[in-house]
Amino acid sequence: MIHLDLLTARAMRMLMALLLTSFVAHPAAAQLSIPLSDQEEVRPAVPELLSLRQQAEWIDRNLEHRLETIVPVIMREQGVSTWLLMAREYFEDPVIATMLDGKSMAARRRTILIFHDPGGGQPFERLTVSRYGLAGLFEPAWDPAVEPDQWKAVANIIAERDPSKIAINYSDLKAFGDGMTLSQYRLMMAALPDAYEDRIVSGETLALRWLESRSAAELEIYPSVVRTAHAIIAQAFSPDVITPGKTTAADVQWWMREKVSELGLKVWFHPSIGIQRKGADGMLRGDTVIEPGDLLWTDFGITYLRLNTDTQHLAYVLKPSETRVPAGLAQGLRNTNAVTDILRSSFKAGLAGNEILADARAKALAAGYRPSIYSHPIGFHGHGAGTAIGFWDNQDGDPRSEYRLRANTTWSIELTTYNDVPEWDGQQVDFRTEEDALFDGDNVRFLDGRQTEITLIPSG
Repeated sequence: MIHLDLLTARAMRMLMALLLTSFVAHPAAAQLSIPLSDQEEVRPAVPELLSLRQQAEWIDRNLEHRLETIVPVIMREQGVSTWLLMAREYFEDPVIATMLDGKSMAARRRTILIFHDPGGGQPFERLTVSRYGLAGLFEPAWDPAVEPDQWKAVANIIAERDPSKIAINYSDLKAFGDGMTLSQYRLMMAALPDAYEDRIVSGETLALRWLESRSAAELEIYPSVVRTAHAIIAQAFSPDVITPGKTTAADVQWWMREKVSELGLKVWFHPSIGIQRKGADGMLRGDTVIEPGDLLWTDFGITYLRLNTDTQHLAYVLKPSETRVPAGLAQGLRNTNAVTDILRSSFKAGLAGNEILADARAKALAAGYRPSIYSHPIGFHGHGAGTAIGFWDNQDGDPRSEYRLRANTTWSIELTTYNDVPEWDGQQVDFRTEEDALFDGDNVRFLDGRQTEITLIPSG
């Protein structure tokens, strides 16, 4: 175990060094970079966005750099000499979907990608056994006129290289590592010589490592992506959008959807707007009209440059006689942020998500808080690859959270605390928060700050 841990530590250091060097970002993207910050702006503006053409150029440069730096490290880390990925048109392997160039919207027909490590310090091979190329990122390795059977062509490539381990994406626990379908597996195995059957291994960890690792270019642009989401939330929680006594929760949800579309971006889930109200049970939603004295909550996430955000913020609608949020509500957010800091301090590279959850909960409960922790990785997917730290419906550990925490990964630090609010006659209120952050191996740093004060919305 010690030997494996040391190997992993060395591999992580190598990966960090490679990711943070040798990348020339698109000039426009560099101009739009925002430094990481612990303090969130109160009413940020939407940063300048790249054109679609600039986005495609950025995606291709970043992808090429990732292929050259991440794949060799993770394959050698896992002792895999050949990694085979397969997708069918509109039925994507989650990994292949992130390896398509900026002008490819989906895999074409059946797309097969092969990574091979020849060893001896020789360059890695990146092959595509497909009818269509991928922007020069993979070398075409199939001529249907010579060998019409695509899987037979794959078998020939493997036999020529005679790899000791062949990873394919199958997994019982992780959807990100389960891209190989049963029908395609049967076709592949029927074409492969019998001698290779015992060399097939799961590519689950390779899939997770590829998806969870962030490049220098991604970390440079990610704060700007999060700032865009913060700016949309700030406008949604303002008189620009909300007129108390008239605007409904659903009105705000659909305004957010329209705003994202107007910017040429996408949401990865429908925005949530909830209302907590004195004397009302639970969270009010939908056609409920927003009234003075309401505590509003949103859960909102966008996708830009293939990176996702996930944010939860709170706002309070002032009553005509009020100029600030009631003290009990303000304390509720402070309590939630205190638990957030406890959770951040529990992040240690090499720990399982279950271990981080148990440590953070124990400390939070000992401090007198009533927490529920359900944080998750974020990146190419909103609920991203890596180890989950709790689930809202399971605070006792989960098999999916035995995966180990790695440095250079991005996170949605998501949790809540329950607090009895004196101004609401002791009613229990749910203070949910979620902010995107980077774990650099030592510290959890917010990408664009976090909400420290509940947003105020005037009532007239």
